[in-house]
Amino acid sequence: MPKIQPHDGQPVAQVRQWSVGRVLVAELHGEVDFASGPAVAGRLDRLTARRRPLLVLDLRPVTFIDCAGLAVLCRARRRVRVRGGRLALVIHDPRVLRVLDLVGLSTAFDVHGGLDEALAAHGATADGHRLTALSRAVQPG
Repeated sequence: MPKIQPHDGQPVAQVRQWSVGRVLVAELHGEVDFASGPAVAGRLDRLTARRRPLLVLDLRPVTFIDCAGLAVLCRARRRVRVRGGRLALVIHDPRVLRVLDLVGLSTAFDVHGGLDEALAAHGATADGHRLTALSRAVQPG
């Protein structure tokens, strides 16, 4: 899976996506920050471009998120809402939850501790629908 490379050569972010019924799941990996934010935002913009998107952002593999990463999440939320869709976040890392809480965003998002719970909130279940792979990585640039 190709990765975005920061100036020091260390991988910072990956996005793996698939569908469960009508729900799109985007699993973010690594650091979602100033360096990776534009590419991640571009990928999420494509996922939120359709009418009434149902999107689950799985942040369990995220190792770091900064204010630029939070801006990416807020942008995705705004785009989903404008198009009449729904967005859920999957977070179980207390550090990421604390960051959301500290900046006052913990109530702005529909946050779930697990993927099955988030899918159920969108009316889909992993065992009830065939998973369809859409794409495997963020494309730089």
